Amino acid sequence: MSMNLQGQHFILQEPDKQLHFGAGMITSALGYTWSYNKHQNKKRAMITGLCTAFAAGVMKELYDGGIQGGYIDHRDILATTMGGITMSVTIPLFQPKKRRYRKLDKWNGGYDYGDPTIE
Repeated sequence: MSMNLQGQHFILQEPDKQLHFGAGMITSALGYTWSYNKHQNKKRAMITGLCTAFAAGVMKELYDGGIQGGYIDHRDILATTMGGITMSVTIPLFQPKKRRYRKLDKWNGGYDYGDPTIE
């Protein structure tokens, strides 16, 4: 089973789509960083970064289609979202893993699990 890819045009070969891809990477990185700094949750930050890139692509195309009188190009939204996916997946790979250690209670022996009156 083989696929014939002659005549296929890869979306990121167009200069306009490359700009959209770069814009998606930037907006995704900003959304990821903001969310991670606020919540300290990688999964939530990945989703936020992806949604930020998608929203930026949609808003830009709505601006082009509605205000400038052009048309909405779905491939531009796809290129922006692809940039967002790239950054949302790449950033966590280079973040150091957090190590959670239990604090040793030297006075009572054993580990300190916090205030025993709070349950």
